[in-house]
Amino acid sequence: MASEDTTRINKYLSEIGYCSRRAADQLILENRVTINGSVPEMGTKIIPGDIVKVDGKLVSKPDEKPVYIAFNKPIGIVCTTDTKAEKDNIIDYIKFPKRIFPIGRLDKPSEGLILLTSDGDIVNKILRARNNHEKEYLVSVNRPITTEFLKNMRSGVPILDTITRECEVEQIDKNKFRIILTQGLNRQIRRMCEFLDFKVTKLKRVRIMNIKLDIPIGKWRYLSTDEMDEINRLISSSSKTHIDPQ
Repeated sequence: MASEDTTRINKYLSEIGYCSRRAADQLILENRVTINGSVPEMGTKIIPGDIVKVDGKLVSKPDEKPVYIAFNKPIGIVCTTDTKAEKDNIIDYIKFPKRIFPIGRLDKPSEGLILLTSDGDIVNKILRARNNHEKEYLVSVNRPITTEFLKNMRSGVPILDTITRECEVEQIDKNKFRIILTQGLNRQIRRMCEFLDFKVTKLKRVRIMNIKLDIPIGKWRYLSTDEMDEINRLISSSSKTHIDPQ
């Protein structure tokens, strides 16, 4: 069998829309994946005709095109695909008729735009896009914003054993500002504000890359062909693979 016909098992599970590569790696570590009845090692490659199962259930490559959707997440919904451990999960809330999962995350107490897809391979491509992966937020805090606060937020704040990247921050009113990030540290904005003795009272994501929030809370829509074309352009440096729009 020619080498180009082989695919790493984690990449295969990602490409068929079963899960992201990171989630696939975890499934493999937990011995929940089998290839032709045997538990594979990390990095094992499969060839056409191999029988791949997860938790004993056969998985196969779907014929239909992957879907890409934008969702306006309400406060209280958790961005996880673990429907058993978290009753307020995003999957049960949307009730999409096909297996999908979020690209990135948005904290439970936050609201706004998040993208979901059935295409596991796009997740790492988007997250690797770095500066082209802009995320814009509107943030309210518990006390009046100061010039020093804005300066520190823009130049970088020490959190999680690193210094946050320089970013764009614009004051909107006394207690509200707009911020554009190009990285996705855990609870980044909240941690940045806490370091500067401010507490976030409301956080709303209004844009991811070229996708703007334009739907009511709790609703979703498919990404357009034009939107997917632009995403392809923005992530072109992180992957040579073109993504078909829904």
